[in-house]
Amino acid sequence: MSSTRRLTVAQALVAFLARQYTERDGRRHRLINATWGIFGHGNVAGLGQALLESGTAGTSSMSGTSASYGTGMPYIQGRNEQAMVHAAVGYARQSRRLSAHAVTTSIGPGATNLVTGAALATINRLPVLLLPGDVFATRPADPVLQQLEVPYAGDVSVNDALRPVSRYFDRVTRPEALIPAALQAMRVLADPAATGAVTLALPQDVQTEAYDWPEEFFAERVWHVRRPRPDLDALDAARRALTTARRPLIVVGGGVHHSEAEEALRSFAEATGIPVASTQAGKGSLPHDHPCDVGGIGHTGTATADELARTADLVIGVGTRWSDFTTASATLFQNPSVRFLNINITAFDAHKMSGLSLVADARTALDELAGALGTRFRVEPAYETEYADDKERWEHRVDAAYEAEDPDTRPTQPQVLGALDALVTGDDIVINAAGSLPGDLHKLWRARSADQYHVEYGYSCMGYEIPAAIGVGMAAPGRPVWALVGDGTYLMNPTEIVTAVQENIPIKVVILQNHGYASIGGLSESVGAERFGTAYRHRAGDGTYTGAPLPVDLAANAASLGMRVIRAKTVRDLREALAEAREAQVPTGVYVETETADTVSGAPPAQAWWDVPVAETATRPSAVKAREEYDRQVAARRRHL
Repeated sequence: MSSTRRLTVAQALVAFLARQYTERDGRRHRLINATWGIFGHGNVAGLGQALLESGTAGTSSMSGTSASYGTGMPYIQGRNEQAMVHAAVGYARQSRRLSAHAVTTSIGPGATNLVTGAALATINRLPVLLLPGDVFATRPADPVLQQLEVPYAGDVSVNDALRPVSRYFDRVTRPEALIPAALQAMRVLADPAATGAVTLALPQDVQTEAYDWPEEFFAERVWHVRRPRPDLDALDAARRALTTARRPLIVVGGGVHHSEAEEALRSFAEATGIPVASTQAGKGSLPHDHPCDVGGIGHTGTATADELARTADLVIGVGTRWSDFTTASATLFQNPSVRFLNINITAFDAHKMSGLSLVADARTALDELAGALGTRFRVEPAYETEYADDKERWEHRVDAAYEAEDPDTRPTQPQVLGALDALVTGDDIVINAAGSLPGDLHKLWRARSADQYHVEYGYSCMGYEIPAAIGVGMAAPGRPVWALVGDGTYLMNPTEIVTAVQENIPIKVVILQNHGYASIGGLSESVGAERFGTAYRHRAGDGTYTGAPLPVDLAANAASLGMRVIRAKTVRDLREALAEAREAQVPTGVYVETETADTVSGAPPAQAWWDVPVAETATRPSAVKAREEYDRQVAARRRHL
């Protein structure tokens, strides 16, 4: 008869999680390396007590934690449930999806605050384990505090809002049900084709119930992260497609980074001479100065990459989801005979654009495709010269956007990026997600290392940057981690600054004040909405928000949360402030006012279209004109069949 251990459900779950590992290429990582939590009546006596009893809660410094913690479970105190998920996602991305964090909340608003973070994790295919408390399974009193009552269904709670944004969801209503639920959760978290947010909803009474658990449940378990090989027939079809191409183009997405396929990509590009363009998630797969790197592609891409896309006859997507920003809303790839070859670990993504599907791990597929080609294929020298010359011309445009003729003037947004670009090395990590910064970064940033460019653009979630920087700092101790935020994003989610201060994680937060939603302001103007509701200003006499700028002091706000803040008024001040922040060993902010919201960027304009529908009928001339331009652009859309 096998031995058992008597524990509560919460204690058993914590003990189980502490013994789970991933393994890829012979390297082992702890799967759940820490648990974030905010406690309320729905989890304090269950998971809260279990984390305390695990022996490490509140005792481990979390500054740069990437090591294993024996059989205990480190606990991190958060301030906002959505932000805790963002921090966990940042950690998972920096860890190449081989290690993740858990997040526990109470029932009710604490649980529903997880939804946005869960959607971000799942859209970006990044693992996070969500452990929201749930209402009583035994229903001794109904309703309980913060319970949603659904008249037509007694088994629904607010946690069901997490179902569509989770790759796996289960509600553990009996102690013994934890065993299959926990194993399924680990399977999904460790599966490179299925990973994302995983939710185990834990009724508050079940968390505290005791059960005699089989010791085998707590045995060390290693989840092998597979590298599936391509089908041989599909590989041969890919080889044949490549050997007949004259203007091939590679488009890399986040799957290259998740697979650690950067060296395989470099070897493949160098052997074939095929230029490599990158999505937001794929940028940095080649360093910016590699001859084959032609920069970002799509609506926020470079002129070099977008012109190559328009004339390409074979487009090889590696680890990309083919979002509308990448395809310029299906208007970018204009060669009548263009074909697509998709290397992706999921069949769902590999079939897109009606492409040849190579369902496989990115690194494995690139290596095997290179082997199948041998030395029989390389692009024509004239093609290499063409894109090299175009790239050089684009670099001059980047230099012009970065340059500040008078260092004693207020910087533009690209000049802020230029000052940071002049300072960083390959060690630095730059994080952004929303506003006008992702477009400028995609066009202008010179990525020096594979993991330097961390722009979350699957969900493009305002408020991601600061908590994600904390997670990245935990996964990459000792490296400078920069969170770049505009005032709109800062106001969405600044509270985890307190966590960075508490844990002494020396993130660097660059706050760009431009008095409004700069990105949407520009988009609003382009679609005939005249920047309506996008500026942070007092109401004017006519009732519109066109009065004086609001007297908001974000630097003072950040300082009130415990962060050291340096104010910069000019380009010269900014350069000095960034250098000081980079060397700081405490969380440090750099606050700078850029040009106003209607002149914020100064970067080269979009090199390709993006479909945001415009009013089909309107009385205001701006909207009428915008619709005419919309009709002209949408006529170029095509379906790749």
